[in-house]
Amino acid sequence: MSDMREETEDEISLLDLAITIKENIKLLVLAPLVAGVVALGGSFLIAPTFTASTSFLQPQQQQGAAAAMLQGLGALGGLAGAASGLKNPADQYVAFIKSRSVQDALVKRFDLQKRYETELHEDALRALEGAARVSAGKDGLIKVEVDDKEPAFAAQLANAHVEELRKLLDRLAVTEAQQRRVFYEQQLEQTKAKLAVAQSALQRSGINEGALRAEPKMAAEAYAGLKAAVTAAQVKLQSMRTYLTEQSPEFKLAQSELGALQGQLSKAGSANNAAADDDYIVKYRDFKYQESLFEMFAKQFELAKLDEARDGALIQVVDVAQTPERKSKPKKAMIAVLTTLATGFVLLLFVFVRQAWRNGLKDEATAQKLKQLF
Repeated sequence: MSDMREETEDEISLLDLAITIKENIKLLVLAPLVAGVVALGGSFLIAPTFTASTSFLQPQQQQGAAAAMLQGLGALGGLAGAASGLKNPADQYVAFIKSRSVQDALVKRFDLQKRYETELHEDALRALEGAARVSAGKDGLIKVEVDDKEPAFAAQLANAHVEELRKLLDRLAVTEAQQRRVFYEQQLEQTKAKLAVAQSALQRSGINEGALRAEPKMAAEAYAGLKAAVTAAQVKLQSMRTYLTEQSPEFKLAQSELGALQGQLSKAGSANNAAADDDYIVKYRDFKYQESLFEMFAKQFELAKLDEARDGALIQVVDVAQTPERKSKPKKAMIAVLTTLATGFVLLLFVFVRQAWRNGLKDEATAQKLKQLF
């Protein structure tokens, strides 16, 4: 019996809803249509917005060739892996475009404070953030879209994002090759200065008969090469601390290699010290050490420059932003349809609430009458 009552109540409820809709059908149909027409007419008063877009391919890193060439350069070769690649480089370039440096440059370049009619620089930055969208696609392309009332300016501002990104990358060491180039450039400058000092000291020492009889060239060069290898291993170990823990197998292996080289250097030093009483021999050995180190860093620097030229911060623009011919906003048809649907939903809700309120008043009036009768 209870199930039958529930089904009867549901049928009555649905029937009441259908009756309510039928009684207000004109309101539920005509009013949304009128609202849609009004919204469509109002959309013609909105100033059109144009969207220009440009897309580019992120710089590609080519580490394979560099790693192969570094294998023949001894302990310094391990530094090729010091600058590890990013997990998602595309997101990094998106962040670069959205960075304060690029955004500030765009605001100043196009005087966006005046264009967006803002008093503060921060407000102009927020307005630019709302007008420009940067996204990275699964196809590896990074897309920049810019909205503006003037189609030509929208294209200029979109292309300017890529131009300012290029300027930023010229100041930053982003790729693995760039990082190696900056590192070895610094090492090369330091070693070059020390080599000049050692060469001057060697020239001032002079050459005497004792130095010639000792024939220090081979012994000094061997010692200098070994000392340079120790220095290179120390530099490698120092760089590994930035991306490896001291408990990692690679770090322990590099540590043991450094210990072995230091042991060989200690033995070679004690053997050479006996024959190195002559001032010339000591200075010659120091000069050869700095010379060997300079040659190693010079090779690394040139290699990094070649890799940087090959993959460097070359932003390959796939699609240059062109002046859009059609407006992107407002979408009049969508505005009219959404307004019609929203108005219809609000009116339907209003009709149901009003009917429920009326039914409540009727029930209350009926109850009052029953009380008076009994």
